[in-house]
Amino acid sequence: MIPGKTLLCYHYHNWNSQRTKKKLQNMFTPKNKIEHDKSLQSGNSLIGSGTIITGDIVSSVDIRIDGVLRGNIWGSAKIVLGKDGVVDGNIESHQADIMGKVHGKIVVKDLLSLRGHAEVKGDIRAGKLEIEPSVTFNGMCQMGEANVVEMNKDDQKHAIAR
Repeated sequence: MIPGKTLLCYHYHNWNSQRTKKKLQNMFTPKNKIEHDKSLQSGNSLIGSGTIITGDIVSSVDIRIDGVLRGNIWGSAKIVLGKDGVVDGNIESHQADIMGKVHGKIVVKDLLSLRGHAEVKGDIRAGKLEIEPSVTFNGMCQMGEANVVEMNKDDQKHAIAR
């Protein structure tokens, strides 16, 4: 018996009948199978908890990472890093929600959301940035479309003197 499933059996049913087979098939098919199939058709991707990927990922659809990625990820849509997710590498995408751990540079064209107990060790460049108070962030941050120009030591001395 499968937990959470009820098996109804009447003595007068023929186990080989099409009706009984259909009832059993429906009872043991996940109820969310239809929603799951629709999400796959829309092109969403999931790297589940317990999964470790070594290498780079390029994605043109939304992707959620609840496992571990040891490499870089480039996405033209949205990247979601779940609370148990870890990325040891760089992240580049249009949008990103980070709730897990990132050790690397994050570049997001639109909105970067750092939520929950996220830990980011690396530089951030984002069009817009949202950080919850429980997040740990160690690195440099650049927002908007402005270009950052590195100053040499002489320019730094003049800037400090002014």
